[in-house]
Amino acid sequence: MFMLLLLMSLLAYGWVILRCLSAWNRLPIPAIPAGFIPATKITVIIPVRNEAGHIRNLLQDLEEQTYPADLFDVLVVDDHSEDGTDEFVQGFIPNTRLQLRLIRLDDHTTATGKKAAIKQGIAEADGELLAFTDGDCRVQPDWLLHFAYTFQSQQAIFISGPVCFHHTQTMLERMQLVEFASLIGVGGASIGLRQPNMCNGANLAYTRAVFEEVGGFAGNEGIASGDDEFLLHKVSQLYPERIAFLKHPGAIVYTEARKTVRSFIAQRVRWASKWRSYQSLSVKLVALRVFAVNLFLFLAIPAVLLHWISPLVFLAAYAAKFLIDFLFLNRVLTFMRRRNYLIYMLPLQLVYIPYVLYTAIMGLSGRYTWKGRTIHNHD
Repeated sequence: MFMLLLLMSLLAYGWVILRCLSAWNRLPIPAIPAGFIPATKITVIIPVRNEAGHIRNLLQDLEEQTYPADLFDVLVVDDHSEDGTDEFVQGFIPNTRLQLRLIRLDDHTTATGKKAAIKQGIAEADGELLAFTDGDCRVQPDWLLHFAYTFQSQQAIFISGPVCFHHTQTMLERMQLVEFASLIGVGGASIGLRQPNMCNGANLAYTRAVFEEVGGFAGNEGIASGDDEFLLHKVSQLYPERIAFLKHPGAIVYTEARKTVRSFIAQRVRWASKWRSYQSLSVKLVALRVFAVNLFLFLAIPAVLLHWISPLVFLAAYAAKFLIDFLFLNRVLTFMRRRNYLIYMLPLQLVYIPYVLYTAIMGLSGRYTWKGRTIHNHD
């Protein structure tokens, strides 16, 4: 019976990942024609909390955008930073050519958190298209140009972009890069399948009109994490054909991996805490299949010791999952120009299964600590 359940979980997982592989391969890599004329007013919204050590780099990247300066502005929304982030941005404004504004969240509302910061930014934005990233990210010179081209050429009203780690010096950081690439790849592929399940708020754009049409974050205000994905799911219910994944190397946004195991686990528990609030059946089924295969592979260890399955079956099961993951990650990491990181799949396999089970179970509590705050989600 156990061997049958293990086989079924592997088949279900393999179906999900190989289907994603096919969808990822079919995603187009857009080429902006020489005659493209940008015509979209974009507002870049950056919700920040305690990013004084990073925000300068992002603002300088925005100064280097190839997008016409008169067609975009930047709003930094400070969520009660305690490290002088707001003072730094305020001092940056007189010395930049950016159309840059600082919004202090506590000047407008008693609410806290990223959702509140994004809502305030949207309320004060002038752009037709709203682009989002985080204060610790780096963007490339054509970042906004790619968003505008996708918006104008595909009539896309929700655009998800790729995110990758950089400055990965340690084994932990490089393993995170590989694991994170799988999430980005599955998210992009799911959009290609018109069954969107995930995106990342560090590289995202959508129209003000669709945000208002779907009611913004209404219905999940009590969930501190997942503002981007809950919105994606709501938009997909109305306009699945108008959601795009921006699969272009020049549109990749870079950020840093977690430096310690503790901070990494805290981040992943934060992400996992939103899973129980997903409404889409297809999204829940994907999460369930991923959890199931990792659960049964974990239980396969005592199953061998108890002679429920043979060591050969045990090794074959692990090899099958590794092969499935390798085929998919090979394509995604090649796109991200990190194909040499495939070697870190090997150590990742040793910790991935218990890590997934732990974060999934801890995420169900909805309680975690992030950026100096203790968060307790409520439905």
